[in-house]
Amino acid sequence: MSLVNALTNDLNHFKEPFSHWTLENPLSETLIDEVYDIKFPEGDVIFDGTRAGDKTGNNLLSKLRVFITKENSSDYPELYKLVKEMQSKECTDLISKMINRNLQNSFVRVEVIADKNGFWLEPHCDIKEKLMSSILFVNRFGENENLGTDFYTPDLKVAKTLPYRNNFGYIFTSEKDSWHGLEKKYIKNERRCLQLNYVTFDTDWPVY
Repeated sequence: MSLVNALTNDLNHFKEPFSHWTLENPLSETLIDEVYDIKFPEGDVIFDGTRAGDKTGNNLLSKLRVFITKENSSDYPELYKLVKEMQSKECTDLISKMINRNLQNSFVRVEVIADKNGFWLEPHCDIKEKLMSSILFVNRFGENENLGTDFYTPDLKVAKTLPYRNNFGYIFTSEKDSWHGLEKKYIKNERRCLQLNYVTFDTDWPVY
């Protein structure tokens, strides 16, 4: 499977608690293999309700995060293919029409995530520089499906939990009340997934 194939054939749209789409089987099995094979840098982890450990503004976990860059792309050929697919006009046209955002002159950002027990995300809306946000879950080893992203009502009550199901994901664009996060939940071993974004700030991967 591929992201474009899933966007074309396995997409569902929901309007509550804010507009979002779910997609099935966006990743090939070889790409999922690669996601699981990645070795993450070791270091002290901070669970402060942010992904970057930056509640203090110091971006304390930046060295423990794995983004796909030109420097490391040769180590991750399947993820590099995903980046190239996201850069393609076919993919950007599909997503641009879907979320009603202009992706011309934007940049692709792909991050591999491996959350450990203790991780949580306070409810937040994405920064305006994120034109599209997506998480694609990989769950081959029986982690609880309740570990998916939580979506909130404007008064920050959990309205919906996306299932943490293997090769399943969601897409949305930042808007006024696109509140999302992750409640404090038990992670048996690891919550591994991909975070995909189209952003307005520079990365190594401009769209075509």
